[in-house]
Amino acid sequence: MRHTIIAGNWKMNLDLEESIELAKSISKNIENKELNSNNVKVIVSPNLIALSSVVNELKNTEIQVSSQNIYHKESGAYTGEVSAKMVKSAGVNTVIIGHSERRAIFGDSDQEVKSKVNSAISNGMDIIFCIGETLEQRKSKKEFDIIKAQLEQGLLHLSTEQMKSIVIAYEPVWAIGTGETASDSQAQEMHKYIRTVIKDSYNEKTSENTHILYGGSVKPSNAKGLFACSDIDGALIGGASLKADVFCEIINIAL
Repeated sequence: MRHTIIAGNWKMNLDLEESIELAKSISKNIENKELNSNNVKVIVSPNLIALSSVVNELKNTEIQVSSQNIYHKESGAYTGEVSAKMVKSAGVNTVIIGHSERRAIFGDSDQEVKSKVNSAISNGMDIIFCIGETLEQRKSKKEFDIIKAQLEQGLLHLSTEQMKSIVIAYEPVWAIGTGETASDSQAQEMHKYIRTVIKDSYNEKTSENTHILYGGSVKPSNAKGLFACSDIDGALIGGASLKADVFCEIINIAL
């Protein structure tokens, strides 16, 4: 049975002190919630400067910490980048790869995304693998083709065993940071399609065991409906994860 994952992507927000304080507030707000026994996993993803400090702050809790990105090389003359090995040395074992902002703003190609996936897998990391279509692509009725291509080019080369380390996050680009959200039926339709692609590429067991999250302006007002969908296993949350009370309200809905 798949558990529910609530992941907060803090993006390029909060300085070191603010990040520690947010982690502390989230931890305090969900203290004694017994996440694991309630089949809920909570992940937060602070900026790189705060990564090790947030790990330290949350070390005695059930909350996990993720990196927002890695570079695919282990080391070398790559100014400003960080490798999977470096992130792991900070006590982090999960990384977000392929986020739409990385693809659109920083030019992460499907090949680069694939290389990052390979690096994370070779370093024994878990991955939140992001895919999603733009508004133009959806209006052109190309959303399913886009999603399938992103899966095929970045992820589906992995073995069945390696797929156990993958969480997929479907994030309609047109809904990120816009206040717009896919309807429950739109989100469920795409999540079901993603699961079908995985089934066709591997087998039904792998498909049924793969966690697929929704990401796109998730908030308490729409979380309950989204979480009720049979193929939605939680959420990758941006803006709402920056406020402890709002983020924890979403966690409580999952519980």
